Amino acid sequence: MVDVLVIGGGPVGLFMAALLLQEGVTVRVLEQRTGAEPHSRAIGIHPPSLDALQGIGLAPDLVAEGVQIRRGLALAGGRTLAEMSFAGVSDSFPFVLALPQARTAALLEQRVRHLDPAALQRGVRVTHVDDDGGRVTVDATLGGAPVRYTAAVAVAADGVRSAVRTQSGIPVRARDYPDSYLMGDFADSTGFGPDAALFLEPAGIVESFPLPGNLRRWVVRLPEPGTAGAARDAGWLVGRIRERTGIDVDPAGNSMLSRFEVRSRLVRRMVAGRTVLVGDAAHEISPIGGQGMNLGWLDAAALAPVVLDWLRGAPPVAALRDFEARRMAAAARAARQSEINMALGRPLPGLRWQVRCRAIAAAGAVPAVNGFAARRFTMQ
Repeated sequence: MVDVLVIGGGPVGLFMAALLLQEGVTVRVLEQRTGAEPHSRAIGIHPPSLDALQGIGLAPDLVAEGVQIRRGLALAGGRTLAEMSFAGVSDSFPFVLALPQARTAALLEQRVRHLDPAALQRGVRVTHVDDDGGRVTVDATLGGAPVRYTAAVAVAADGVRSAVRTQSGIPVRARDYPDSYLMGDFADSTGFGPDAALFLEPAGIVESFPLPGNLRRWVVRLPEPGTAGAARDAGWLVGRIRERTGIDVDPAGNSMLSRFEVRSRLVRRMVAGRTVLVGDAAHEISPIGGQGMNLGWLDAAALAPVVLDWLRGAPPVAALRDFEARRMAAAARAARQSEINMALGRPLPGLRWQVRCRAIAAAGAVPAVNGFAARRFTMQ
């Protein structure tokens, strides 16, 4: 028996484990994948997350490898509508850090293994979770053989298709959106440097973010629902970038291509007995705005002190209730922000597009509005 079982060994589960391990808690992280996930979906680490990651001593390593995005540009029709500086959003980290998720996860795994080489167990497929009120028992398979784990507390960080959430019978509020996107990483020849660029064009938004290694991620809104399946080619993506922005991107420099559709899933509760859901298991938020992974980290940072108190005595009912209320409210705010971001990037006919451009330019020229928007975009 260990103190805490963390089910799911992605960035959120690994961070949760590191927070507890450094406090002397015995932890086992159960991860179904036998190897690290090579694909990098999330790339943005927001200032509050960097503050939280500083708590396990990892922020300096992340910052050393990532690109510091200190400014965002809103462009349309070949001109700059507004500039958004992140200088005032944080005293410690006045930027959004761009770093591929795979590298972030690798650094987190290194930290966990440094704290306890046996903490992370890969190839574990959870089949059943039982909470008898005094402890949590997890039945699983490892290499095809049955195995059982027990702990005082379980933290489910097992993603959007959370088996723990399903087995616990926790209801979910679900919403699907008509928006689809295609994204790809390419060699950067734009001259934007460390700036993020959002092209708010009549045919739909094009987003562009810097990455380490002189790469740039491009995200293009697909023209209509149902076209995502046919638009998996780097050449198609490069063509839409050129068509909407006038920028030529070399398809030969493509190193990643992925499409996604947008939906949100918010649980009705995060705490079920001695099991707590965090990250995508509790709230799946649209990738637009890059909030999902960051929300999970902030869940873990808020939960860790509650778990420490829990292990010292009876379940801290009031603290768990407060944790749940605060983190569910944060997820709801993130979902609303995602909807705003999507609305700004949807296609618009000529006159309405011009009105939107003028409104964005006017708002960006007001320092108070600009600062408020910068804080919202960086999850402050």
